Amino acid sequence: MPRIPGARNRLKDTPVDGRKRVLLAAPRGYCAGVDRAVIAVEKALEHYGAPVYVRKQIVHNIHVVSELEKKGAIFVEEVDEVPTGSHIVFSAHGVSPAVVQGAADRGLQAIDATCPLVTKVHREAVRFARDDFEILLIGHEGHEEVEGTAGEAPEHTTLVGSPDEADTIVVRNPDKVVWLSQTTLSVDETMETVRRLRQRFPNLQNPPSDDICYATQNRQVAIKKVAQDSDLVLVVGSANSSNSVRLVEVALEYGAKAAYRVDYASEVKQEWLDGVRTVGVTSGASVPEELVQELLDDLANAGYGDVTQVKTAEEDLMFSLPKELRKDISGRTDARAIGGRVRTDA
Repeated sequence: MPRIPGARNRLKDTPVDGRKRVLLAAPRGYCAGVDRAVIAVEKALEHYGAPVYVRKQIVHNIHVVSELEKKGAIFVEEVDEVPTGSHIVFSAHGVSPAVVQGAADRGLQAIDATCPLVTKVHREAVRFARDDFEILLIGHEGHEEVEGTAGEAPEHTTLVGSPDEADTIVVRNPDKVVWLSQTTLSVDETMETVRRLRQRFPNLQNPPSDDICYATQNRQVAIKKVAQDSDLVLVVGSANSSNSVRLVEVALEYGAKAAYRVDYASEVKQEWLDGVRTVGVTSGASVPEELVQELLDDLANAGYGDVTQVKTAEEDLMFSLPKELRKDISGRTDARAIGGRVRTDA
């Protein structure tokens, strides 16, 4: 697992033709659902003391997980690893009803930090299954969010992992099918999958509202604009972060000559900057802004101190914390009960 090294700012300022600059995408970094989930773990530790257990990574970022571990959070794969009666937080990606029942069976005190936008998709799955629709769930096999959504209606759900898979899916009744999606996918690829599904199943229904979350869409729109003017795009985010990986793909698709994902600034290689005048920078929806600032500092050391922010949307959405955490230890409503940290696109 990558760690921040002791020495930084080791990138060299090498000459290139023209002016060096950075195009900084906005929005970037923490979305409202991630902010809510991370604060939920921090406040659970404040309320109940360490340890507080968390099923899976609370969000898909190794730095965030490492920092919470230092504060006393213990991350586990499944609820049967948690001592009876302990507090457990369900991650932002959501869990299936079977996991909720498993925690209850062990007498665990569960705090649900599922992103409300993921919860919306869960409710859609329950509703459509109740009406005997077959759900074509567009997403990545093995992703926690997909497992949680499929677990709401396993007998009614078929996973569609790519546009090509849409060409081979078999359904029971082509007149009663609906598509839902993982919230962190590439918008363009998802719409291509839907297009190909609809060619085969003309009566395919849409979800009541877009399943791909606002933050995923906003970050992809911003990097599209940045990429067309960038020789190199750097995306800060972890390898298991679906939306971070998608940002690299989108950057390449929309004109960046090269694009890489890094967890930390220290992972940027000197040769990536050879001949590069314009560096585009963004971060996934589970990345704290401090990691972006470290990257900007290192790039400035290499001569890329001219930073222009490219803003394509305003974000002001905030989510209430889980009900167990809306009051402080004294019983008063906590100042962070709704919202959290300052947005990074201001």
